[in-house]
Amino acid sequence: MNYGHLELRIEELLQEKGISKNMICKELDILRSNFNRYCRNEFQRLDANLICKLCNYFECEIGELIRYVKE
Repeated sequence: MNYGHLELRIEELLQEKGISKNMICKELDILRSNFNRYCRNEFQRLDANLICKLCNYFECEIGELIRYVKE
């Protein structure tokens, strides 16, 4: 059974706020290769600490960062 999937809105938030990937990776101490996978929604599991870092950085709620897509 297909339950849908989660999508991270990182790319949208970066564009909205005018932030570069290099800047956020440096400021949050995230490897660029890992960050790119999250940006492309190529993940199996989410790191709770990373989600907290991103919500804090973007000053947003979890629902603004993560979208549930029902299939």
